[in-house]
Formats: sequence, structure tokens, C-alpha cells
Amino acid sequence: MAEIYISLGSNINRQHNIEKGLDALAQLFGSLTLSSLFESEAVGFAGKPFYNMVIGATTELSLDDLAQSLRTIEYANGRNQDAKKFSPRTLDLDLLLYDDVIAQQPAQIPRDEITKNAFVLWPLAEVASALVHPVVGKNYQTLWQEYDKSQQKLSVVPLIWSAKIGK
Repeated sequence: MAEIYISLGSNINRQHNIEKGLDALAQLFGSLTLSSLFESEAVGFAGKPFYNMVIGATTELSLDDLAQSLRTIEYANGRNQDAKKFSPRTLDLDLLLYDDVIAQQPAQIPRDEITKNAFVLWPLAEVASALVHPVVGKNYQTLWQEYDKSQQKLSVVPLIWSAKIGK
């Protein structure tokens, strides 16, 4: 079983799409570890604010199969297959960590955004504080403590979701 962490975000119909993303991830993985839900400004483009969080889970899926499963969930929830990197998102699922694997394909693991974006690092530090970044060599709590928090403003917002597994 691989321990995985996924960044989940949306800036289009945010509450609805966060719930749909969580439903799909719970269906795929069962038990989930959830960070707080954060609101953040769009990064890299002028757009509506995002909701972001990090989900921890375990899986028997290979890295390739997991990457494909995440894309399938995005597309099933309205993501345009031709979407630009910096653009509005109905649902954005980015695999951050897959055990301590370091890879470039089928996804960059660990994801570069971990150390660059507060909306990834803060929630990851909440759910995996003691885990050590396999490249940087520091745990996520330390990375968050050292992060320049003036770069990006985040605020915690209420997470409204009840798992619908088996319902």
C-alpha cells in the first residue's frame, strides 16, 4: 500500500466541486485524511479565489494508474481536457506525494508546488507534518514554519462535506 497525498482545488462553483471531488476520492480510496479547507487568491492568473485542501489516503494503485484515475475524476467533474496550466478550474487534483517516490512521469513527484505555494504546503503540513520531503530533506511542518507567509494570503473556511460512501 502506498501512502499518497493529493491537492484538491476549485475556483468554479467551489463548494459543489470540492464536495464532488471528495466524494470521488472517498469512492476510490475509502478512508481519507483531510486538511482544513483554505481560500486563496488565484496564482499565476487573474481569476476568482480558490478553495484548496490536501487529502491523504492509501492505495494499491500503481503511480501510472493513480495519475490516470485522478485525471478521470477531473474530467468527469467538468475539467476541460485542453485547459491551460494557469486557468479557472472546476476540479484540480494534483498528486503531491506517492510514498517517497521521486519521479517526473507520469507526474512530477514530489510536486514542485509543495515548496512554492502556501495553498499546498500549509494543508500538507496539517496532514503530514512529520513526513520528510524526499528531495529537500525537511519535514513539512518545518518547511511551513520557514515559508515566507507574506507571499500568499490564505484563510481557513468551513468544510461542509459528509462522506457519502455506501449511501
